[in-house]
Amino acid sequence: MLDLALLGLLEEGPQHGYELRKRLRTQFGLLANASFGSIYPALARLETNGAVETVEGGSQILTPSTGSLSGEWAAMRARRRAGTRGRRSRKVYRITPTGREFFLTGLSESSADDARSFSLRLAFARHMEPDARLALLERRRAQLVQHLTEVPTTDDPGLDTYARSVAEHTAEGVEQDIDWLDRLIEAERAATDASAVPDRRKSRRSA
Repeated sequence: MLDLALLGLLEEGPQHGYELRKRLRTQFGLLANASFGSIYPALARLETNGAVETVEGGSQILTPSTGSLSGEWAAMRARRRAGTRGRRSRKVYRITPTGREFFLTGLSESSADDARSFSLRLAFARHMEPDARLALLERRRAQLVQHLTEVPTTDDPGLDTYARSVAEHTAEGVEQDIDWLDRLIEAERAATDASAVPDRRKSRRSA
């Protein structure tokens, strides 16, 4: 999931590690704890696979305290690498055509539609084809409908007052998410229909 998020951010333009970490923390709550100790190895892996490449530029790397030993080691190694290239240079990453293929394939992957991966894919859904975007929303809705049937009912005699309260809260949350998805699906279908109207008019004129 981290790889997909990094590729999605780099799809918007070249960035260095500090910028990527900052955006992961501010834009994606589910990756808010991503540290340099996980980001730099992921970038190195993506570079090895040909998904990203590096360019030199910008000013000296400024790496804040990460709060973890592995993160501090990763930051120190980044500073050392920067020092060997010159005190005013830093490693900037950009996505490659191969990385773009990986990113688009990952967005449309249907084998891992849990809540976390769904949220990440939805955040980058503008890069998906309309049919794939609609399929993502409909798959998630179907999962929530199934989940709703598995939530204990409030009239279950085996539930005490507190367990019943938890069941009610869970059911209400799932129902709200389904309503939210229904609105997204309706808007997606309306947008698809609206974009299809000019195409139909063009076909009639050409005929």
